[in-house]
Amino acid sequence: MIFLLLGNLIMSSANTLFDPVRLGNLQLSNRIVMAPMTRARSSQPGDIPNAMMAEYYAQRASAGLIVSEATQISRQGQGYSFTPGIYDVAQVAGWRLVTDAVHAVGGKIFLQLWHVGRVSHGIFQDGGAPVAPSAIQPRGTQVWIVGDDGIGRMVDCPVPRALSVAEIQDVIADFRQGAANAVAAGFDGVEIHGGNGYLVDQFLRTVSNQRDDQYGGAIENRTRFLLELAAAVADEIGADRLGIRLAPYITFKDMADPEIVPAILHAAAGLDRLGIAYIHLSEADWDDAPTIPDQFRHDLSAVFSGSLIVAGRYDSDRAAQILEQGLADLVAFGRPFVANPDLPRRLAKKLPLAGHDGATLFGGERAGYTDYPPASA
Repeated sequence: MIFLLLGNLIMSSANTLFDPVRLGNLQLSNRIVMAPMTRARSSQPGDIPNAMMAEYYAQRASAGLIVSEATQISRQGQGYSFTPGIYDVAQVAGWRLVTDAVHAVGGKIFLQLWHVGRVSHGIFQDGGAPVAPSAIQPRGTQVWIVGDDGIGRMVDCPVPRALSVAEIQDVIADFRQGAANAVAAGFDGVEIHGGNGYLVDQFLRTVSNQRDDQYGGAIENRTRFLLELAAAVADEIGADRLGIRLAPYITFKDMADPEIVPAILHAAAGLDRLGIAYIHLSEADWDDAPTIPDQFRHDLSAVFSGSLIVAGRYDSDRAAQILEQGLADLVAFGRPFVANPDLPRRLAKKLPLAGHDGATLFGGERAGYTDYPPASA
């Protein structure tokens, strides 16, 4: 195999979407990742993963790697109805159904660990305020709550309260325990959700973090929470089983911050020293979304030597291009996996892609979840 030197990157002439790849301690059959997508199908009460979820993930296990839907590490970490947890024995047993089903058909799966921070509501906080780095309300931000009548509604996020230093250590301990629970449930590894306006992202950005202690102010302080919890999780399950999702150019949930890119690069250098398996870049996927500059991708590769996963508005041609340029190692697909459980086969054979029913994305039963068929031969 011929390798071409491109700046600080090494590019393989056969670095295609359907080639196998090493990711941490895993050998993956292809470079297609199923991106984490909230589907809100857990069993109630208790936010427990179930057999229907196991069927859903197993249907999509031809991806080189599945990253599960975001999963709260504690009751405090929840912000939406029916999202699954990983903090009690029933949830761990429910997730075991999922991992067993995925592994039975040869798939690999990571659990995405999640704490929403201020993007929550008192209904999930025993009537109290959500927690955050600072007591700053996210303007124009809502969460989905299903009422006693069974109807889901979008509700404004209230003003959060600032975490104490001792409480920050408690949250880090919850991430560590969540990772241990994930391994006990059979997951091949975990991904920390560090983007999209949730708690880790809130610590990284000056618009949501205005603390004056060791977790706020300078870049070294704003990245401290992420690096401490990553170190705790790596110590618990091994750095080669850990990935981090980051979203430097996504600004919804009132997160526009001119200082976020230097913070992300500083954090990436620290994550490289830990030796984690990958960074997963969440790119915006709407039509007029900002594009990640190639310069940022080069800057990131200069400070982080692990694998890079990219996600957002990729089709097979754009995915092949970014792999061939050496700007990513794997490409994640989200919405195309909803209605195309056999997406890798469809992409490989250039088969038409089915469209999904947007009305069935969140909550409900099998309709719009496990009833999408594979493509005919």
